[in-house]
Amino acid sequence: MQYLFIAVGGAAGAVLRYIISGWSYRLLGEGFPWGTFVVNVLGSFLIGFLWQLFEYFPISPYMRGLIFIGGLGAFTTFSTFAFESINLFRDGELILGFANVLLMDLFGILLGFLGIILGRMAASVIS
Repeated sequence: MQYLFIAVGGAAGAVLRYIISGWSYRLLGEGFPWGTFVVNVLGSFLIGFLWQLFEYFPISPYMRGLIFIGGLGAFTTFSTFAFESINLFRDGELILGFANVLLMDLFGILLGFLGIILGRMAASVIS
């Protein structure tokens, strides 16, 4: 049964990634890998926020698998991040390549922490 929940979450996460990534490129342009950046930092925030929230409001292991392994696992993408960074370096776009690596790591970690803080705040307001 757990596999089914992970598969459903993975399908939803992949579709959301496609939608949000496309929206990001249309809004911000295609000179920088904005789509991957947006989904990865948003995913970092959501992982922190939801993990913290579910510490206060437990959910079933099935739902954890659906949300974290399937949903957010398919939504965020390190392999695409690595590929886009390599392509920027290969194409001689050293500044954009380093910016992509530094910004993704920095904002991913910062938004993960922000998610934890806001998750704690939300849990205290709800309870």
